[in-house]
Order: sequence, then structure tokens, then C-alpha cells
Amino acid sequence: MTTAFPTATIVGYPRIGPRRELKKAIESFWADKSLAADLETTANGLRLATYRRLAKLGLDAGNSSIPASFSLYDQVLDTAVAFGAVSDRFKDLYDGDGQLGLDAYFTLARGDKERQPLEMTKWFDTNYHYLVPEIGPETAFSLANDWILRDVAEAAEAGFAVRPMLIGPVTFLLLSKAADEAPAGFNPLSRLDDLLPLYVELLAKLSAAGVEWVQLEEPSLVADQALPEAEITAAVQRAYRVLATEAAERPALLVTTQYGSLGSLLPVLAATDIDALHIDAFKGAVPAAADLAGLGNTTLVAGVVDGHNIWKADLAASASTIAALEKAVSTLAVSTSTSLQHVPHNVEDEQQLDAQLRSWLAFADQKVLEVVTLSKLIGNPGAIDAEIEAASAVLASRETGAGVKRAEVRDRAAALTPSDFTRGDYATRLAAQDEALGLPALPTTTIGSFPQTSEVRSARARANKGDLTAEQYGQLMKDEIKRVIDLQEELGFDVLVHGEPERNDMVQYFAENLDGFDVTVHGWVQSYGSRCTRPSILWGDVSRPAPITVPWAEYAQSLTAKPVKGMLTGPVTILAWSFVRDDQPLGETANQVALALRDEVTDLEAAGIKVIQVDEPALRELLPLRNADQASYLEWSVNSFKLSTASAAPATQVHTHLCYSEFGAIIEAIDGLDADVTSIEAARSRMEVVHDLEDHGFKRGVGPGVYDIHSPRVPGQPEVSELLEKAVQHVPARQLWVNPDCGLKTRGYAETEESLRNLVNAAVAVRAQLETTVS
Repeated sequence: MTTAFPTATIVGYPRIGPRRELKKAIESFWADKSLAADLETTANGLRLATYRRLAKLGLDAGNSSIPASFSLYDQVLDTAVAFGAVSDRFKDLYDGDGQLGLDAYFTLARGDKERQPLEMTKWFDTNYHYLVPEIGPETAFSLANDWILRDVAEAAEAGFAVRPMLIGPVTFLLLSKAADEAPAGFNPLSRLDDLLPLYVELLAKLSAAGVEWVQLEEPSLVADQALPEAEITAAVQRAYRVLATEAAERPALLVTTQYGSLGSLLPVLAATDIDALHIDAFKGAVPAAADLAGLGNTTLVAGVVDGHNIWKADLAASASTIAALEKAVSTLAVSTSTSLQHVPHNVEDEQQLDAQLRSWLAFADQKVLEVVTLSKLIGNPGAIDAEIEAASAVLASRETGAGVKRAEVRDRAAALTPSDFTRGDYATRLAAQDEALGLPALPTTTIGSFPQTSEVRSARARANKGDLTAEQYGQLMKDEIKRVIDLQEELGFDVLVHGEPERNDMVQYFAENLDGFDVTVHGWVQSYGSRCTRPSILWGDVSRPAPITVPWAEYAQSLTAKPVKGMLTGPVTILAWSFVRDDQPLGETANQVALALRDEVTDLEAAGIKVIQVDEPALRELLPLRNADQASYLEWSVNSFKLSTASAAPATQVHTHLCYSEFGAIIEAIDGLDADVTSIEAARSRMEVVHDLEDHGFKRGVGPGVYDIHSPRVPGQPEVSELLEKAVQHVPARQLWVNPDCGLKTRGYAETEESLRNLVNAAVAVRAQLETTVS
């Protein structure tokens, strides 16, 4: 008999630790400063601390309401390792018992001297990145790792009946890519029947270990796929017939569908024998009663609390949703819309924030409390009237808060005309830039940031504490900028950067200098692996009180005769990598940010900066998961970028940068940005993007990255030359730039200098080959 599903749960919780304990332990292990046992001690402590914290917040320790959602690096990688889903190039990572251990796990994530790591891309419409499994027709699946069983036993010993989590089989295969050895046209989803027996076997092991509920995550089912809908439907029916109906020994199954609406797949899943179905009832449309009729005795887990943003819940609206759903289904539970891995731990850690702003916020712990509160409504309408009234008062205070709505900002945006979004003919700009800059073929540059040394970070911390004067701090930053300029001159780069030593983060730095934002101290969230960011809070109307980047760019340009790029973060990325106000359309907020950046562009030009880069690495990230919603998003997002750059003179070369996403779907939008030069991540995917550029007929400058900066490995000159030669085969050499995939902030100077030297030498060698061919 299936154990009843708890009425209150969440579908995931932050795993990095309140003070980034996991990040520090992992990076210590990577640096050989600690042992695997030390890392496991930290991980064990974080898992148990999470269970205790969630129980204290009101989730039941004994009824599977607490998810075991911990990961040392990435949940997709965890599932790949659990089932031995690795391609031929990683076969030697198995140990003598056919297992993939800790060293193998991190090699898949980070690569080694001989091979690149797994490709990395964005997780649905979030700023989380997952590692892309590589699967071929002969990939030999096996139970290659038992960490999930270890975690269950560890929790049970501490008195917690947790709910372990795996990526569901359909989503896992849809997120995978064909391995290099796979034939053309191979589709990983074709391996479903080979993978399902491994899920069945693992479920049986979990059942034998006393697990009552398992969470299978199927977020791909809320996104439109390239495959025909009938093929996806058949895969869902097959997978859950095997797992829910045919599996002889298994725990009860909760299937989660986060980040949007299931649409036509809701009745498909409802018709299976799964025991509970989670829907995103916050971002996704609330299903009609008729669409839920097929659930029968399956528990509907309604994700009514937003897991992706930090604003306090509208409890009245949530209560209305719960009341409607309770009438439509036999059994209802309350949850978050998504995993809480996308938000920080606890707003109480941010006592430096304005008290009114803090009253508007709910981080992970507060969202758990909201779920627990809302669950009291099940079978008991009116149980939380006082809490609803208090939440409504908070919403009202956001409407009238000082700075939330500013007439001068709104009047400026309202006065915009089509000419404010248009820069002029590209051919005219190209001629003016060629004359102004005089760059060689295959010009070399970097994306912006250089390694942030411990000395730079220490100086920033000392300045923040008041231990350094503004003048002392400024001089230390100037010293670092000169070091970066001198290094680029010595290496032979054509267009230089100042290295951004003064910036803690490419978004937070601007948030600290724009009105309408606030920043946190401990509001860390995981971006990928051990990489964490602190999203800023965009709560009000945005404007720029004073120039932000101009003094640093002007100083850097004074040190060299070569052009130095002014470096700005674009409006869409500032939105995507912040927690953004939810009380107006995103396009309106984007235009406010764009106007602030437009003022910065004007001031950079006046200071003599001839090349200005406006980064939009998150352009693809916010793309809606349903095709029908994408055109309107691309219209406002592209226009906001153009608004920020359209004031630039023809001779000013405008660059942009995009990274770690599949770009083929938005190549027209990338073209529509009308940037003079676009740099794009390409090294880890081995130049896949050049085919999209060729097919589209991309006409402007483009720099497909030749150095993967998210791995510590140093690419040799032959490897970089090979990538460049491949690019030249598909994109005219006159358009090509040579650059890394992304900024170098997270790398060390030794590996960076060696890699950049190889990059420049490869560019010189390929440039010479082209000149020989022409002559």
C-alpha cells in the first residue's frame, strides 16, 4: 500500500550551504589542500543540517516531505554517473568494480589534460548550468554509482525519512546530446528502453532500503522540443508504464514538472500509475478541472509558491488556487513551483537591507514557511485568514514604497521613439571602424575580466571595511589594470581590456551604482558546480546617478595606443542575473536599465573609448520554454539592447558577448542585436555554432570562442588552431575574431597567461596561412 504523500513539501533546497561551505570544501579538494574524506565530512554535515533545518521550519522528518536534493556538482551529472551514461571518451574512468567514483565524477565536470569536460548549458530558463550527458547507440548503461543509497542510509540513521531525487528518464535523454562516436542523426531518446531497466533496478534497491517516495524530475515536459510531440508522448507513456505499472518493487513515485505548464502532456501523465504529480501552478497556468479529471487517486502536488524569485507570496492568490484545485482532485498537497536552489538560504541574514525592502522578501527558508502555512488550508478553508491579511498588507506596501515608481524615469521611457532603437547602416559603420581602428585579420581580444587575485579580493574587502581609503583602493586597482594592460601588450593582443579588477560581479557592480537596486551580503546561489553568484535585487525604477565605468576605462586607455574596450553588462543580463520586480512587465524594466546604460555609452565615447562591449550572455537564458511565447520576448529583449547602444557613433565599434546556451534557436535575434562584433561560447561544444552562423548568413563580426575558461585545462596551440581552422571553413575570415569563451575572472594567472599565449600564437599562425592562400 502506497504511503500517503505529505500535504506540505518542497521539490529542492539550496545545497551550497549558508556560507558557501560546499564551494570551499570542493575547491580545497581540487587544489589538493584536503582529502576526499574531508570533502565528504563537509557534504555529510550540510545534508544533515539541511534536514534538521527543514524539519524545524515545519516539514515532517518522517513522511518523505524533505527532499534529498543535495549534489556535489550537478543533478544531471549525478544521474548520468548513477546509470553509467558516459561516452567512449570517458570509458577509462571506471574503476575495477565498474564504478564511477569521485575522481571520475569531477573529471566529467572539469576535464583533464587530455580531454575536454562535458559540455555545459543553461538549465531551462534559469541561471543554473547543467552538464550535458553524451550518449551513443552503444553506451553501456549500468548502475555505476551508489551515492543515492548512501545518502538515504545516512539520513535514516539520523532519523529522517527523506525523498531521494533523480532526473526522470525522458528529461534525462532529452537533455543529453549524441556522443562523438554516434552516427549522424542519432537521437539519445532512442535509448529509452535500454535505460529504463536501470531505473527499475535502482528503484528496487531504494525500496529495499526502506525508501517510501522517490522524486523523478521531468521539467523537459513543460518545454517545446525539436522532436515531434507524438514521440515525446509515446516516450512518457512508455517510461511510466514501465516504472509505475510494471516495476515489481518500487517506492511511490512523485513526478515533478517545474518551470511552466505541462499542456497536452498533463492528461498523458495523469493516465499513468504514478502516485503523485507535481505541477508548477505559479508560473504555469492552473489546470482546469476537466484536465485534472484523469488523476484519479494520484496526489496533485501544487507548486503555488514561487521557487525562482524572492518576493513574498500573495497568500490570497495562492489560497484561491488551492481552493480551486482541491475541488478538482481527490488528494492535494502544497509545494514550491521549482526547486529552491535558485534562491538564497535565509533573508534574516540580510539585516543590512532596508527594513521595508526586507519585509517584501522571502528566501528559501521563508518559502518553506509559506508552503507549510498554505498547507493548513487543505480541508480547512479559512485556517490562515490572519496570515493572508498580513501578506496582502506587504503587497500594498510594495505598491507605494519610495522609489518603486518614479515619474522622471517613467516619463523618459514613455517619450522613446523608433529612432532611439536604430543605429544606422552596418556597411557605413564597418568602413568608419576600419579606418578608426586599423585592425588585422583575425583580431584578438578577450571577453573582459582577468583573474581576480587574492590581493585584489583582499583590497576590495579591506576597502569595504574602511581599512583602505578610496585613494588607496583606487591606486591598487590602477596597479592591477596596468598589470593587465602590460600583459596583453606583451602577448600581442589587438584589442585590450582593463581586466575589471574593481568589479565584484558583472551584474552586482552595476546594481551597486544604479538607483532601484540593492545587494545582499550572504544571498549566494549556485550557478554551476562550485561557482556561486549573488543576484542583486531590482525592486524599483532604475536610473544612473553618475558615470560608473568611465574613469577605469579612461585610465586603461591612457596606458596604451591600442584600443581598450569599455565594458558594460547588458540590460537583459542584468535582469536575468538579478531578482527582478514582478509588478510590471519585464520589457518595461529592461528599457529603464537600457536607458541607464545608454548614458554610460555616451560618456565612454566622450572619454575617447572607441570599442564598447555590452555583454548579453543571458539573452538565451530568459527565452520562454514554449515556442508561442518566444517572439514577444525576443522583440523586447533585442530592442532593449539596441536602446542601450543605438546612440553610439558609426566609428564606435559595439561588441556583445553570449555564452553557454544553444544559440541556433535564436540566431536571428542575435543578428537582430545589430552589434558590430558578437563573441559566442564555442570551445566546449567544439565549434557547433559556426554551422548556425553559416546557415543563417551572419554578416557582422563574430568571435566563436576557442578557449574554454570554465575548465582549468590549458588548450595547446594546435588545439586552438584546429578550432580556428574549422571556424574559417564556415565563416568568412574577414568577419572572424579570436577570443576565449568567456571572462577570465575565475581562472589563475599562470594557466591564463599560457592559454592566452597559445590563443594569440594560433591566431598569428592561421592568419599567416590565410595570407599564403590569398597570395
